[in-house]
Amino acid sequence: MSDVVHRNNEQMTNPEPGLKRQVMSYTPEMMLVRHTMEPGWVGAAHSHPHQQLVFVVSGHIVLTTPDGDHTLRAGDSIIVPGDAVHQARAFEASEVLDVFTPYREDYA
Repeated sequence: MSDVVHRNNEQMTNPEPGLKRQVMSYTPEMMLVRHTMEPGWVGAAHSHPHQQLVFVVSGHIVLTTPDGDHTLRAGDSIIVPGDAVHQARAFEASEVLDVFTPYREDYA
C-alpha cells in the first residue's frame, strides 16, 4: 500500500526563480511532479532520458520542442519523448503536473 502525498505549497522547492516544484508520488517506473510557474517565467532549454507527460492544471504555457511551439492551457496535455530538447515558458500564473517514466533520480 502506498502513502498518500498531499498537495502542500510549503513543501515546494525553488529550483530556479519563478518555478516551484513538489515531488508527489513515485515508484522506480514513474513519478508525478507538480510545478507552479510565475507569469513571465522562462525555463532553460534542456533534455533528459525520461519520457514526460505534461498536463496543465491551470494557466497558459508554451512548450517548445523539436516539433515547434505548443500552446497549452488548462486541461491540455502533451508528451515529450525522452532525450528531446524542450523549453517551457509561462504567460500567466500556471500549475502543471508532469509524469516522468522512469522516475527521475535527480528529483527524488
